[in-house]
Amino acid sequence: MHCRYCRNQNLSKILDLGSSPPSNAYLTAADLSKEEQLIPLRVLVCDQCWLVQIEDYKLPDELFNAEYAYLSSTSASWVKHAKDYCEKISNELNLNSESMVVEIASNDGYLLTNFLEKKIPNFGVEPTASTANISRSKGIDVIEEFFGFTLAKRLTCQKKNADLIIANNVYAHVPDINDFTSGISKLLKLNGVVTLEFPHVLNLIKFNQFDTVYHEHYSYLALYTVIKIFESHGLRVWNVEEIDTHGGSLRVFGCLKEASWVLKPSVELVLEKEKKYGLRKLSTYGDLQPTADRVKKELNYFLIEQRENGKKVVAFGAAAKGNTLLNFSKIDSSLIEYVCDNAILKQGKFLPGSHIPIVDPIRISNDNPDYILIFAWNIRDEIKNNINFISKNRKFKYVSFIPNMVIDG
Repeated sequence: MHCRYCRNQNLSKILDLGSSPPSNAYLTAADLSKEEQLIPLRVLVCDQCWLVQIEDYKLPDELFNAEYAYLSSTSASWVKHAKDYCEKISNELNLNSESMVVEIASNDGYLLTNFLEKKIPNFGVEPTASTANISRSKGIDVIEEFFGFTLAKRLTCQKKNADLIIANNVYAHVPDINDFTSGISKLLKLNGVVTLEFPHVLNLIKFNQFDTVYHEHYSYLALYTVIKIFESHGLRVWNVEEIDTHGGSLRVFGCLKEASWVLKPSVELVLEKEKKYGLRKLSTYGDLQPTADRVKKELNYFLIEQRENGKKVVAFGAAAKGNTLLNFSKIDSSLIEYVCDNAILKQGKFLPGSHIPIVDPIRISNDNPDYILIFAWNIRDEIKNNINFISKNRKFKYVSFIPNMVIDG
């Protein structure tokens, strides 16, 4: 194994979550009788560029296929986040009818619809047919391919270079981070801007967010590492913002090295924060495995205790992070009866590995579960409000385990 960015071979294992199927590979009833492919899920860190990365992975066209079921627009808070971003960035960059906006991994059009409303030209790049088709139904032009240098070169020949490239929660999803970054460099106009959003690896370690590790996430990023990657591909970081999405993320602003954007103090502030926390020291990563093991024990103990006491536990949010937690903890439908999710593409299917059925949230209003286990802890309040709405404000007990076990309600 070589580092995905710098090709260094001196990588240290910092987390082993056993073997599991891909977290977004939801199953049909017919699939339940078939053998699932289990893939080791181990995390390494490079002692040269400090890129945190998974060791084993499937090819992206197997992970992000025509049946890919993640829809960004099912989260009201994420849709609002996208709208607020559009307003902010449009004003900052003075985007207008002469501009070009490109979103990489545009999903179901949750973000680009905001630029459509402003009559700012745009198009998406989205390799999964299921989400690309939903985006097209909203009037968005979509190129159904994986992004990289080859596509960027073709788009440049078509004079489709970008004033703004948006890549929200996709930088961590690419196996060849060098090809992806060189594509960004190729596609940007001389004074164009790219913004990347990704969960900050500092928070993964600090707040025990090991459930955000899954096969679709090839990399776990710090600003320090992103700067190094950018610099080797003719780009530079000129601004960064700390945002609260996905348990604490960074929004990085980049441009070509020769662009006129002025370096902001925020970059040095975040770099210093990372250095002070110890992200460039191997010892800092030593607590990941023990804390993951602790959560695994606590979750199993809680669920077994509830079953022995005749209590019903259901879950909300068929999120990838929930599948990581379930498969690491070896939990199945004997302990959790079902999981609710608002995404229609997921309803009627089963979670990979655990085979827990995914149902419409209305099921909760007809049931009387003793506990609702929340997997998508990053939108805990939104989920609770959703449940209160569909169940006419009936009171439930809610439980989550990341970063620590919490019961309320």
